[in-house]
Amino acid sequence: MALRWRRWGAAALRFPGQVRSRWRRSLQFRVVAVTMVLSVVVAVGLGEYVADRVARGLQSTRLTVASGVAESGFAQTQSTLQSFGSGTTANGGNADALVSSLTDQLNRGSAGGQLYQVAVELVDDGSNSVAPESSLNFDPSKVPSELRDQIRNSSDHTYQQYAVLQESSPEGPKSVPSVIFARQVSTNSGLVADIFYAFPLAQDQQTLNLVEESLALAGLILVLALAGIAWFVTRQVVVPVRMAAAIAERLAAGRLDEQMRVRGEDDLASLATSFNKMAMNLQSQIRRLEELSRMQRRFVSDVSHELRTPLTTVRMAADLIHDERESFDPTVARSAELLQTQLDRFEELLADLLEISRFDAGAAVLDAEPVDLRVLIQKVVDSAEPLSERKGSRVITRFPEGPAVAEVDTRRIDRILRNLVVNAIEHGEGKDVVVSVAADEDAVAVSVRDYGVGLRPGESSLVFNRFWRADPARARTTGGTGLGLSIALEDAKLHRGWLQAWGEPGGGTQFRLTVPRTVGTELLHSPIRLEPEDSQHHQRHRRLPPASSHTRGLVRAGMTQPPELGRSASRLELTASTFVLPGPDENPPPPALSAGTGVGPGAGIGTGAGTEDPGSPEGERADRARDEGEQA
Repeated sequence: MALRWRRWGAAALRFPGQVRSRWRRSLQFRVVAVTMVLSVVVAVGLGEYVADRVARGLQSTRLTVASGVAESGFAQTQSTLQSFGSGTTANGGNADALVSSLTDQLNRGSAGGQLYQVAVELVDDGSNSVAPESSLNFDPSKVPSELRDQIRNSSDHTYQQYAVLQESSPEGPKSVPSVIFARQVSTNSGLVADIFYAFPLAQDQQTLNLVEESLALAGLILVLALAGIAWFVTRQVVVPVRMAAAIAERLAAGRLDEQMRVRGEDDLASLATSFNKMAMNLQSQIRRLEELSRMQRRFVSDVSHELRTPLTTVRMAADLIHDERESFDPTVARSAELLQTQLDRFEELLADLLEISRFDAGAAVLDAEPVDLRVLIQKVVDSAEPLSERKGSRVITRFPEGPAVAEVDTRRIDRILRNLVVNAIEHGEGKDVVVSVAADEDAVAVSVRDYGVGLRPGESSLVFNRFWRADPARARTTGGTGLGLSIALEDAKLHRGWLQAWGEPGGGTQFRLTVPRTVGTELLHSPIRLEPEDSQHHQRHRRLPPASSHTRGLVRAGMTQPPELGRSASRLELTASTFVLPGPDENPPPPALSAGTGVGPGAGIGTGAGTEDPGSPEGERADRARDEGEQA
């Protein structure tokens, strides 16, 4: 029993929440509920009005009939007393016989006291009372004293008053609501009699109760009928809308052959027809675009493959010319060098186009194996040494003490890291580039930080677009083919990882690659925060001066180079436990709004630091919302 009561209590507690949920989600429920509430209000108001009118009608009819009966009895009493004789006194048997006879006469039309009851009280000269006579259970002593005073102070006038009289019955005394008509009748001979007519209102009350019950029942039936009608009518409208919503969801899921059923020629049928036309047009447009995209991919793939043969021939001829450039005049020798350089760029572009076509065709395959990313990064850094020396930048590596092993495709990860490091050196304006590695139980992350011109707000989500440039006016003399980051993003997606970007004007950029340790594992966070600790946003909050333009960056203490990596033979060196503050001759850059954005599968767009997991997309989105609030 206790368990049943607990279940009922739990159901009662859940009921309001279920009603609120149904109210928010169901148009039909809202229409029916509103219809029922309004119907109840109308039914109650109408019932009260009808009941009041019926009560007033019953009261008016009752008072009219009662007044007529009472006036007739008062006239009969006047005539009886007048004929009694002017010389008769109000004491003795004759007076008692007179009262008894008069009471019997007045009660003849009362239907045994059911319609009314009469009480007669004979008074002599207004000084002494004779024992009153009444019909059945009507006790004249129960007549209100105010009514008695009225008729004695103003004789020959009829007065009425509502009162509750006590009636004796086999079940015991009971209260009966009544209306009492009273009048004092006097004659020229000095006889004075108080006549009281009591008209019970019990039958009228019963009639009114019956009317009210009938109205309540009719109102309840009307409310239920209106609710049913509202449910039926709204169903005729809501069902097609629900069908349209379900078909729209299936269309969004790619099932383009879905159609709504058309019935009749009304507005809903017109809606279904228009919806079907829209679905067919969408289907044809999507198929046309798919075919166009397929043709474009095939064209790019075919052209790329077809260009390889003539490009090989041109490359062989260009190599011969380039090898013999020493024997040419300076102008021809310079042309041979330019030809060689542009052929290199053309080969890179052709290779990137072929790789993009593989991704578009879904033909990319992941060949994963356990790899220590520290070793892979060191190789990339070593290979970028000539470029860094030419640009005047240092590449600082920050590795954890333990191994950072993940199951990755070495060729693809090498391509991603090489692209990020080379881009950072080319756009770093001769400043340091910091490459960091961090790992936890689930993921390994690599960040590449530079301190160049940075990115404007909104650009960090565009850097992965094909052939996108931060400055469209710049010529294609620096940088790669414009497809490197697009291919890198596809490589990261193939690993089910994230490749995200953050940047701020004048504060540089940071790209973060996060891959799961095991192939196929879903990423939930990253071991490295997307927005770096030395960003201008963090400096404003912590009131720290900007770091040196030469060695900006907070390096964790205790980070040492693993022995298996060897030592770099150039300016590519490892820095540990270093945080360089600006000297007195250095001017800190002006503060700017950070515009960090993460782009990657499952990561969406996020920024900076928050109270959530430092590397999670949720924490980064929270920081970006806070930054936008500060800017506002």
